[in-house]
Amino acid sequence: MSTTDRFHFTSLSLLLLSFCVIACSISDGLPVEIEQDSTLVIELGGEYIEAPGPSVMQRLAGQETRPFLGLLSMFSRAERDSRIATVVLRIQPLRIGWGKADEIRAAIDRLRARGIHTVAHLEIQGYSANRELFIASAADETFVAPGAATPLVGLAAEYLFLGGFWEQFGIEFDIAKAGRYKSAVEVYAERGMSDASREMANSLLDDTYDRFVTGLAEGRGLARESVVAAIDDGVIRNQQLEAVGLLDGELHLDQLLDRFGPNVVNHSEYALVEPEELGFEAEAEFALIYGSGPVVQGEADNSLFSHPATFASETISRAILGAAEDPAISAILFRIDSPGGSALASELIWRAVDRAQEAGKPVIASFSDVAASGGYYVASGADGIVSDPGTLTGSIGVYALRPVLGGLLDKLEIGIDSLTRGRHADFLLSSKKMSPATLARLQTTVFDTYQIFLTRVSDGRSMSMEEVDRVGQGRVWTGRQAFEAGLVDELGGLYTAARRAKRAIGLDEDADVYLVPYPRPASFSEQLFAALRSTALGSPVPLFDWPEPLRGLIEMVAALPSGSALLIPPMLIDIR
Repeated sequence: MSTTDRFHFTSLSLLLLSFCVIACSISDGLPVEIEQDSTLVIELGGEYIEAPGPSVMQRLAGQETRPFLGLLSMFSRAERDSRIATVVLRIQPLRIGWGKADEIRAAIDRLRARGIHTVAHLEIQGYSANRELFIASAADETFVAPGAATPLVGLAAEYLFLGGFWEQFGIEFDIAKAGRYKSAVEVYAERGMSDASREMANSLLDDTYDRFVTGLAEGRGLARESVVAAIDDGVIRNQQLEAVGLLDGELHLDQLLDRFGPNVVNHSEYALVEPEELGFEAEAEFALIYGSGPVVQGEADNSLFSHPATFASETISRAILGAAEDPAISAILFRIDSPGGSALASELIWRAVDRAQEAGKPVIASFSDVAASGGYYVASGADGIVSDPGTLTGSIGVYALRPVLGGLLDKLEIGIDSLTRGRHADFLLSSKKMSPATLARLQTTVFDTYQIFLTRVSDGRSMSMEEVDRVGQGRVWTGRQAFEAGLVDELGGLYTAARRAKRAIGLDEDADVYLVPYPRPASFSEQLFAALRSTALGSPVPLFDWPEPLRGLIEMVAALPSGSALLIPPMLIDIR
């Protein structure tokens, strides 16, 4: 296998080679020259996915998704590159969760530990810059561009409830659930939070706020009380932020770079640096398997315009079992960024993890921004679970939701007649509410699924069923809270998970290893053939531009099966 088909995990961090054919040919012909005492500019902004990235054909079709590992690799190379004296982080608006923000901060910390000077440059103008400020505070210095707006007014969480909306159309729901906090059904059927939902939401916000304040305070060498006071004062001007010690001043990026001399290396140039130039020598190969997005049953869509992030049971299970049977693979890293989904699909993937361990391959789960419900279920049997402190974790619970459309049909003056055979055949109808006896049967299926979920976690975590039930009940935790509850083995990101995998196979934690993507990338000819077979003539019609929380909810629900037990968190959670 060539180095261009592998990811790399170094003794210090990650090294990723994900060049397309054109980039590789340029790199082979024109080696990148890095002067001593150079300044590296790393670009931070937009959205990053937990996936290998688009294929060559998908890139040619205009797909521009960026793997998060590609960003981490930039830090990794700088970390062991003696030619880099300073790293400037050019931070523009980010669309990531608190888990990824934790990992970026950790990467900055490792740069500083190696004696590399780190400087954050914020180019933000908006109502919120919380994640960006949280990341920037890990650097030695923080500057903002003149004209930037980085308000520090605290954190907020907003939840949508669609019960009143559906009532206008005459739509009702039959609901069954297991778990006091498993209140995803409230999103559809209620107008506001239950007491249990509010308790959980406040706990998540409290923990995130505490880590946010602590991060700013420790990063900037300030007292917590000073940071809290600045937040409560509603500091919004850059000069005010500078006065309280959260910024070091205003400068344009070119002015900032002038301070560090003429040897500046930009992000795209540095991406072409070969790991071997930096002394990379792999001692083992680990499979890197991504589970991103809603957990669904079946095969992933590998068409030309499909999204590279997928969590389809057949595709993921085959990748896990393939890695388990591959004699070149020493361990499996299962990177999860998922709100959950189908209960059956989750069970099928869990079984693949179990079989991989039976084959003697350690499986280490690494959580990104979210690993809730089905996303936690599939990891519960792993040899180890590593979560970022800010990852939304857990939500051990189940629900089933059945829309009742009779009222809508009446409003539209659409007639419907139903014929049944069997006392509980109304289970299959969509026009009228279930009878109490039939609803009880739906509730039974949900409880049965919940018991399986509890059993999987109990066995995997060496906890009693009662202990799992106490921390379950559909409750979502932050990664830090989940660690304290015993649902997570270690706090950290992919870097920490890989170190744990190395320990599991008897390697030194500082050893270099390859991270091999599974399923293995298709060859260019295979991609070309698949593209020619595809009937797609263009990208799918984009979803209407709903407000972000509702948009995420619609996208998730659209991917899930109807009429079956679901493992998704109580509500779409977005703390910003």
